[in-house]
Amino acid sequence: MSKLQITSFVFDAPPIRHLEDIASSSSSFSVNIGQNRTTVESYFIGLKMTAKRYTSGFSGDNTFGLTLLFAHGVGSHKEQWEPTIERIFLTQAVKERHHQIREAWSFDWQNHGDAALVNEEVLRARPEGVCENVHGFISEFELTRYFFAAIYEWAPAIIDFVRSPRMAGHRIVPLGHSAGAGAMMLTTKNFPLSHLPYVSLVLVEPTMITREMFEAHFDDRIRSMELSVGATEVRRDVWPDREEAFRWLSRRFPFRTWDPRVVRLLVEQGLYQKSPESKVVTLKCDRKQEAISYPDVDGHFEATSELARVCHTLPVHVIWGTSNDMFPDYFQDSLTDATEGRIVASASRVHGAGHLVMQEKPDHLALKICEALDTVNPYLSLRSRL
Repeated sequence: MSKLQITSFVFDAPPIRHLEDIASSSSSFSVNIGQNRTTVESYFIGLKMTAKRYTSGFSGDNTFGLTLLFAHGVGSHKEQWEPTIERIFLTQAVKERHHQIREAWSFDWQNHGDAALVNEEVLRARPEGVCENVHGFISEFELTRYFFAAIYEWAPAIIDFVRSPRMAGHRIVPLGHSAGAGAMMLTTKNFPLSHLPYVSLVLVEPTMITREMFEAHFDDRIRSMELSVGATEVRRDVWPDREEAFRWLSRRFPFRTWDPRVVRLLVEQGLYQKSPESKVVTLKCDRKQEAISYPDVDGHFEATSELARVCHTLPVHVIWGTSNDMFPDYFQDSLTDATEGRIVASASRVHGAGHLVMQEKPDHLALKICEALDTVNPYLSLRSRL
């Protein structure tokens, strides 16, 4: 569908070293590890991250231009950003070279999209996540941090990419939607303020919230989460062929509210043939993997704290839809509460869109992103990628 040049990549991700440290220091973990060695060791293996690189013409030669990094939300995949990416390239192409796009990268969460297929064997060893398989080995507090393929595991993979020689000298802007916003926010965590590797950061419908606000509205938040999990667990996930999948999805909520290009991308890139001998297709992201990703809240608490730490140094832009179909006003207002030190460079809205703004209004979202990109200081010095 795109006129962009697209190249696919698979990156090794760092192992979950913090879980290894817990294993080595916990006597209860050591006692039980014998009976569960295969399962436990699967958590130490870094899940691979799949990605695509996008360029337009000779945009990659523009070393003054911006490099955009995209992260999606729960149940999505990297290609769903493509209509937005294409519009951003087109819109910025007529502007000064420091506001043009050099290249864009879109990443799959390790249990979503192509990454779900690449990591299939390791994920199969974690069918219920750490919460099920390592229960009793680590404390309840630590347990919340080690859901399989949580954003705590995605962020280090993106950090490894940012620190790689491939990104040396690039003027990087991370952009995340929903859970991907929390993941991108966490990528700043290990950098001192004087050495942040980005020139700006864009959060789209972020699922970030303070622990205090979450607990104050606990019943409401849990009810919303349970609805998402329940809908995911019973949703159809197998079709006789891709065309039937497209027809079925296009007639049903929420997909009927999406831009048709994004529905087509879901069918072409988010599904795969179960067998070479059959046209039957199913979701790359297993329903159970998607469902268990919704309760991954702990990383979003920390991402909100991280926003308060970096927002005075790094321009952070927040984009919402005008329809609060997922998060009420208190949720959104809390994130940009200046009295709590969270001061954003801008907060804007995409008219006629809800939480799934990236799927519903990709062109309108792109224009809001471009407004944020136009504010990047062209003379901002490139910071260390150490």
